[in-house]
Amino acid sequence: MTIARHADLGDIEELVRLREVMISPWFDMADESWKASAAEILRRRMGEDKPTIGVTVVDAPDGSGGLAACAVGTISERLPGPHNPTGRYGWIFNVVTDPQWRKRGYSRACTKALLDWFGDQNVHVLELLASEQGEGLYKEFGFTVSNEPAMRFNAGR
Repeated sequence: MTIARHADLGDIEELVRLREVMISPWFDMADESWKASAAEILRRRMGEDKPTIGVTVVDAPDGSGGLAACAVGTISERLPGPHNPTGRYGWIFNVVTDPQWRKRGYSRACTKALLDWFGDQNVHVLELLASEQGEGLYKEFGFTVSNEPAMRFNAGR
């Protein structure tokens, strides 16, 4: 059984690398300026007294000191409603396994550890965007397609 652990500040460089692995199929990666910002956000949010970001990882089994996989989640508060009386929501993203380590259950282990972290934080309503490759995994954990309409606005484009 694969064991995921909670990331620490020493994992940030590898977390940024894995983010690049995940998003590179969809974006032009020539501009690397986002990497410093990503590292800074991880450093700041992981270092909070009561972190509002959870990061779970599986170490690469080759002993290189790198990471094989990760999953990231954040906590936000919105106005409560009947479906979520606490108003605490979790957002799961950046679930990725390095291509050389895929098909070994590493994303599953990271996601399970992240779900446990959310439970420990009293966050029971979770959202994510699923790729075709990840949809089956999330369904196994009980995620369903929401009936709520979702739209996106990007003023920077």
